[in-house]
Amino acid sequence: MEKSNLRKPAVAGQFYPASREELAKLIKSFIPSPAHPKDAFACMLPHAGYVYSGEVAAITLSRVSIKRNVILLGPNHTGYGSPFSIAGKGSWLTPLGEVLIQEDLAKKLMRRCPLLEDDPLAHAHEHSLEVELPLLQYLSDDFSIVPIAILSGEVAALKQLGKDIAQVIKEEGLKGSTLLIASSDMTHYEPQLQAQKKDETAIQAILELNEDLLIDRIRQFNISMCGFAPAVAMLAAAKALGAGKAELAEYRTSGDVTGDTESVVGYAGIIIR
Repeated sequence: MEKSNLRKPAVAGQFYPASREELAKLIKSFIPSPAHPKDAFACMLPHAGYVYSGEVAAITLSRVSIKRNVILLGPNHTGYGSPFSIAGKGSWLTPLGEVLIQEDLAKKLMRRCPLLEDDPLAHAHEHSLEVELPLLQYLSDDFSIVPIAILSGEVAALKQLGKDIAQVIKEEGLKGSTLLIASSDMTHYEPQLQAQKKDETAIQAILELNEDLLIDRIRQFNISMCGFAPAVAMLAAAKALGAGKAELAEYRTSGDVTGDTESVVGYAGIIIR
């Protein structure tokens, strides 16, 4: 494979350990024993440093069967690239090894959804999808990915993206072999009780599989949920695929780790079945 198509980790040693051994040991400490993975259409995972949100993400993923195709939807924090940036070819590297991009599925998604542009620049320094990879790698050695970074907040476009993703999955007969993952943290830098109260309203909308209500709550309560866009697209896709229920696997804040409850970030792990 051409080296130019290999994305090297941007935040290893910052958001999670750069050492393979340390990383595997840390993830192992997060996962309940025994884990009970079950079939799911999708899930939402946080993407902060592992010390803060890694356990929430790992607990959530340990309850989900990791499928052969994983479509990763995350917010674009860097501002680089197009509004809907797909990584269409190559592979991504983490300390736990290399993960191939599912190029055939990426091509079909781009054909179906004109919003998507093959734009590696959007992914080069973005952490929201990278941090989910080692967790997936620890739990499965048989999957490939389609990474999508979203900069747009246009609700109609986000819902259309979700429907287009679902349509491709159905047309290609991939319903049983594809998992959707939306990457998002919740409220940012507010007092713990206030953050928990705001997050509860957003989480409830997701549990009701209602992306319109989620947007309404975010606007009404001014919720700084960085990955609301991928969550909207994920919900639209999961519902189009037949999802009928959701469960909150875990919710915590950074204050639960640091003890500082004056300014926290919220982290939710949600499973869509």
